[in-house]
Amino acid sequence: MARQLDEQIAARYPVGQRLRILDVGMGRGVQALRLARAGHTITGLESDEELLRAAEETLATEPEGIRERVTLLLGDSRETGVHFLPGSFDVVLCHEVLLSEQTDDGAALLAGLARMLAPGGLLSLLVRNAGALAMGPGLARDWDGALAALDSDIVTDRSGRTVRAHRLDALTSALAGIAAPLHAWYGVQVFTPWGAADSDGGGDGERLLLAEDRAGRTDPYRGVAALLHLCGVRG
Repeated sequence: MARQLDEQIAARYPVGQRLRILDVGMGRGVQALRLARAGHTITGLESDEELLRAAEETLATEPEGIRERVTLLLGDSRETGVHFLPGSFDVVLCHEVLLSEQTDDGAALLAGLARMLAPGGLLSLLVRNAGALAMGPGLARDWDGALAALDSDIVTDRSGRTVRAHRLDALTSALAGIAAPLHAWYGVQVFTPWGAADSDGGGDGERLLLAEDRAGRTDPYRGVAALLHLCGVRG
């Protein structure tokens, strides 16, 4: 999945352009390190000290040329204005942060992230697709679960965590309201269950990635993906 997101983000920019990227709620830093290895300058912001330490430990094993392009900070995604000046980044990643059931004021969070973007900058959102919540239980013939999912934007994921799902039309409106209107959107994990491990390797992994990428750009498949990747561009 990480590689698929990298390519969708990079498609906005000329080949070889080096970007200033802020990754909020970066977790263990998987996406941040992938982008640093590609030559970009990365700032990772994480509120969970344990996850931050894990990211720091992984970063310490990287070559010096990669380490010097990465800054890792302890902080909340809703407090970016405390750490950074407006317009400091070309790309802001907000991947899975909005899954938190406690993230009720998503509009305020997104507005704060949009202020971090330089003009023409890209806000990248990865969210659970509320329009496809019934697909998993339905395909598993769990009819009670499918019916419940049709009436709710809250779901329990594979690890037992309760998460919030989001709808494309609502996020499209939210992006327009913060002056970062939707530029492109993709389905992610059309054929693989949400929470499954990445399969970016060779052989079947490469064919899966190709199938996921094409389906994630094509209607009606992208509309039933487990996750949605939305890219808003700062005016």
